[in-house]
Amino acid sequence: MSNSGSLSNKISTIHYEQTSEHFLETFSTWDDREQNQFVENLLKRMHSHQHGQINTFLLPMLQRDFIGQLASRGLEHIAEKILTYLDDQSLISTELVCHHWYDVICQGMLWKKLIERQVMTNELWHGLANRRGWFKHLFRQIYNPNEQQKTFEFYRRLYPKVLHDIDQLETNWRTGSFQLEKIQCRSQNSKGVYCLQYDDEKIVSGLRDNTIKIWNRKTNECVQVLTGHNGSVLCLQYDEQIIITGSSDSTIRVWNVKTGELINTLLHHCEAVLHLRFDNGLMVTCSKDRSIAVWQMNSPTDITIKRVLVGHRAAVNVVDFDEKYIVSASGDRTIKVWDTTTCEFVRTLLGHKRGIACLQYRDKIVVSGSSDNTIRIWDIECGACLRILEGHDELVRCIRFDSKRIVSGAYDGKIKIWDLVAALDPRSQSSLCIRTLTEHTGRVFRLQFDEFQIVSSSHDDTILCFNFLNDSTPATVNENVKTPMS
Repeated sequence: MSNSGSLSNKISTIHYEQTSEHFLETFSTWDDREQNQFVENLLKRMHSHQHGQINTFLLPMLQRDFIGQLASRGLEHIAEKILTYLDDQSLISTELVCHHWYDVICQGMLWKKLIERQVMTNELWHGLANRRGWFKHLFRQIYNPNEQQKTFEFYRRLYPKVLHDIDQLETNWRTGSFQLEKIQCRSQNSKGVYCLQYDDEKIVSGLRDNTIKIWNRKTNECVQVLTGHNGSVLCLQYDEQIIITGSSDSTIRVWNVKTGELINTLLHHCEAVLHLRFDNGLMVTCSKDRSIAVWQMNSPTDITIKRVLVGHRAAVNVVDFDEKYIVSASGDRTIKVWDTTTCEFVRTLLGHKRGIACLQYRDKIVVSGSSDNTIRIWDIECGACLRILEGHDELVRCIRFDSKRIVSGAYDGKIKIWDLVAALDPRSQSSLCIRTLTEHTGRVFRLQFDEFQIVSSSHDDTILCFNFLNDSTPATVNENVKTPMS
């Protein structure tokens, strides 16, 4: 019986091998579609435990160290190019795969490139690079091979420090943690700072005493006083070449931003010039005389009236525009929208109960402040009011917003910070006012802000700078971060 069983097994084995060889020869003659379909049908007829065994067999076949293979063939530059598309978390994981992958990341300075990409595309990162002093380490070649590992580690440890700064900055905005600097304007006659604009080097301010004063940001000292207006300086804007100011003396004046020389005086409005904006060869001004003037700016000395827009029934307090719309707001309680190219009237936004003192327009959103003590958020395309913000006790005089927040200043002396993202979400029922700042002792006339600071001016004859970026050294990163080189 044992001999008979052994012979039977041998015959079965021979038959299996012959049959398998026949199937494999036939299988090899089929195209990809036929082979795939055949294997699918086989798998459907197998048990789940067999699927697990096949999966164990397939996994090593599917794994390919393409980065290592490229590096071994002298194609590190291609491997580096592939890995430059990773985000920070993926890059950390990739470092831990093996020595080959870590070496490619190190030699390609991929952390440096990731930081440089963020700085080029993100204003917050760009601002931090300048303020923290590490911008000087970017966008330069590393020529010394002996310094490569050390330099790589610098960028690798810099990235989480930047993330810490960003998190801390957002926390400071929400908790009201800031460093305050005060500029005392010390006006001789009439006190009050009606308008301002700033950059990293200077603050340009328009005062109730008819002057424009320029302040050094590092020393907070007044470095220049421009005189020529015969009334309060109510509005201003500057760029790399010129400062343009509007006054209660009904004139618009153009000054050289570097020398302070008066280079042009524009006479059109018959009452106080309350606000102005200019960009890309176009300027829009508005006045207590109820009109809006659209100007063509060919040069600082060649500025001519293009069109006068009429329709408001009271003083036009503020204007803003982009390439599509001009937006104006008035004491008549309305916001009007005009076509920038044709200057034709488009629509009116209705809702405020009293006159409108301020607004900003960007990215299809208008935010306005009124003497009804409220702030309204509007969709400019359909004219709908998306949200009403309440909290100020008096007229809302100035307002600015970015992609995250609204900052408003009012005659109650308060500056309020609002959550714009939550305000635009109709489902949000949370408190939209993040923080209230009460450092001014008089009416807040004007403010501007960026990711790091608010700069505001007031009837109390001061300019306040609220710095939300902690100037102390950022927290150190955990030195025990695992790498294949550890």
